[in-house]
Amino acid sequence: MLKVSLSRKKSAYPYTPGQEIYFSAGTFGWETDDEAVNVCRNRIMVIIGLFLLIYAVIVIRIFNVCLVDGIQLDREAISYYRPRTGLVFPVHRANITDRNGVVVATNLPTVNLFTNPKKVSNAKLVAQKLAEIFDDTSYEDFLIKLTRKSSFVYLKRNISPQQQARVNALGFPELEFQPSEIRVYPQKELLAHVLGNTDIDNEGIAGLEKSLNDRLSSSTKDLKLTIDLGVQYAVRDELLKAKEKFKAERATAVVMDINTSEIIALASVPDYDLNRRDFKDKDIKFNFATLGVYEAGSVFKVFNTALGLDSGKIKITDSFDATKPLKMGRHRITDYRVPAKWLTVGETLIHSSNIASALMALKVGKELQIKFLKNLGLFDKIENLEIYEKGRPLHRSERYWQDDTVATTAYGYGISVTPIHILTAFSAVLNGGIYTPPTLISEPENRKSRRVISTQTSMDMRKLLRDVVIYGSAKNANIDGYEVAGKTGTAQIASGGVYRQAGHQVAFCGYFPADEPKYSCIVVIRQPRNGYPSGGTMSGGVVKAIAEKGYASHMSFDIRDMEKDSLAVTLPQPKAGERGALEYVLDKLDIKSR
Repeated sequence: MLKVSLSRKKSAYPYTPGQEIYFSAGTFGWETDDEAVNVCRNRIMVIIGLFLLIYAVIVIRIFNVCLVDGIQLDREAISYYRPRTGLVFPVHRANITDRNGVVVATNLPTVNLFTNPKKVSNAKLVAQKLAEIFDDTSYEDFLIKLTRKSSFVYLKRNISPQQQARVNALGFPELEFQPSEIRVYPQKELLAHVLGNTDIDNEGIAGLEKSLNDRLSSSTKDLKLTIDLGVQYAVRDELLKAKEKFKAERATAVVMDINTSEIIALASVPDYDLNRRDFKDKDIKFNFATLGVYEAGSVFKVFNTALGLDSGKIKITDSFDATKPLKMGRHRITDYRVPAKWLTVGETLIHSSNIASALMALKVGKELQIKFLKNLGLFDKIENLEIYEKGRPLHRSERYWQDDTVATTAYGYGISVTPIHILTAFSAVLNGGIYTPPTLISEPENRKSRRVISTQTSMDMRKLLRDVVIYGSAKNANIDGYEVAGKTGTAQIASGGVYRQAGHQVAFCGYFPADEPKYSCIVVIRQPRNGYPSGGTMSGGVVKAIAEKGYASHMSFDIRDMEKDSLAVTLPQPKAGERGALEYVLDKLDIKSR
């Protein structure tokens, strides 16, 4: 053992093996033993400090690599990691769910097959064997890839476990696997124009997948939509029936919470299976609801009437001369199937008079009309809507907005908007007068509501639109026991600035229940070729069917509302053929019906 002492001891010899060595303070120039101890202690502390500093730097770097750069490193690892067995790795795109938590878009782990063509010894044999496994890719296609002058080539992306096992069984060491992931949509076509989809590299290319790509690819938290899958199914089903029945070019429908502007359902047909990415027809991917800009026709009379009443320039008891056409320069404004008489405000809506609507608008004037339409969001792209595909309204510049524009805008010509524009503005007019930008996300950002009309004007509009369904052009939308209110619109499609040649576009915009509005709904059918084009008969019938299904799915009654001493219940209004079944069940339960 080596022993060191700070006391002085003389020796005849400097050092003898095995002897203890003694040092004093003076040996190294220290004045005292205490000074020597302090110097040693300080040096030791410096050394310890250096070690702690180095350790801290290492810890900080490890933290940075693991937590800050973790996602990026995971992505890079996908390019280099080649599993021998199994495949487990992080999913890098968040799930999307409906409002009830049902998954509508998710990622599944998969693998890509790749190789270095320079290492392939027998390209023809490998191509032959791969073509036997992957029947959707030819021998020639594989051979081209296997003979490329490159060091890396994908042979097949997103292959199944069964296919991976068969490739492994071939025994070609030059064939390698790379972890990957594929975006899948369990409901296929159901939410085609809401979700959009991703490309083969998992980057959004349409719909919410594109507009919210950064959010979805940087977080693992589920994105919850306002969409209700049950309502969405009913809406799409009725649209498909209508499109087929009327041999229409396309159709769209949107259901919205009238008070919050949350979109409960949004469908546009034709649509497509989101799990397929080989559609070359761009038309099938067209989202009519949010991108289809068109002249809405008589639905605009709702906004014209609300403006007139709210401005104070029109009273609900006022009448307008609809006995003769209205001349506007070289043009004439006429009516179709409208009584040639003086019409009240209510009758103007019931009979859908172009003449009376134009006279009403001219009385209000250009300035108030433009201001009102802007406030309803009808001059710009829909505010804050999260979806990528959004149409911009088409209208004249304010500079050229003259009396003829004022008159034609009153009944929906000369200004083109999307169905989602119309429904959002319609909801604001009927929900008490508050405009709220629509949303597809359950926790939206940057939504600000504003008042557009008074509460009293909104109440008046409810009464007028209910009369339209009872007495007017929208009778086909009426449901016994569950009141619907709204307005029809049948507009000619212009082609090259000429009407009457490109067909019609029919619409119905309504809300239900009429006495206590909860939902608003718009249905637009473009170019129906079977039957007389009518917003009431065609689109109104679809809204009725949607309302019926919605009512049936949410129908309930509370036993606490019944008389305590009574076992009688009121039968709900069943569809045809189902009342007998209801009565049978109640009879078996010994419950009397009335």
